[in-house]
Amino acid sequence: MPDVTDNDHAPLTEDPRPDGLRSAPSLVVVNTGNGKGKSSSAFGMMLRGLAVDWKVAVCQFVKSGDWHVGEEKMGRQLGVEWHSFGDGFTWDSDNLDHDRNHAREGWAQAARLIAAGDHQLIILDELTYLCTWGWVPTDEVVAAIVGRPEHVNIVITGRDAAPDIVAVADTVTEMTEIKHAYANGIRAKRGIDY
Repeated sequence: MPDVTDNDHAPLTEDPRPDGLRSAPSLVVVNTGNGKGKSSSAFGMMLRGLAVDWKVAVCQFVKSGDWHVGEEKMGRQLGVEWHSFGDGFTWDSDNLDHDRNHAREGWAQAARLIAAGDHQLIILDELTYLCTWGWVPTDEVVAAIVGRPEHVNIVITGRDAAPDIVAVADTVTEMTEIKHAYANGIRAKRGIDY
């Protein structure tokens, strides 16, 4: 049990926010790291965006359109424009060249979506992998982020976010795995994991 007299665990008595906070027309958020919750956090932002009447789009780059994850089902019902540019896990692939081309085509479509400025929030789920694997040039992703219309917020998810993407982001969170059910032989659970 933690020592209740430890000042590191005491309630804050001073406002920790810096002075001079300002508004920004949009933000870039990156959820990275080896822990669970990167996409789930992004889909929480999807709901927040919908709650303030934003037009929202999701582009998924690894998950296959055949998965029909819970977030997609609910997102579509709520009016989210949903795109699946993935073919599933690479270890299940019979043709990585096909997967790579599909991902590149998907990125080109996502970049056009960003540039069009029709959405206030665009979630680029699992985009970091495409950069890490060399399927999409990181400099193209950075250029699309930096050159986006000023009202377009972007959320990028996936492990090993490239330093150049981290550099142009406003908020970067690294999810750290402490413990995962997989390590105990437990499969992904519908309603929790997808």
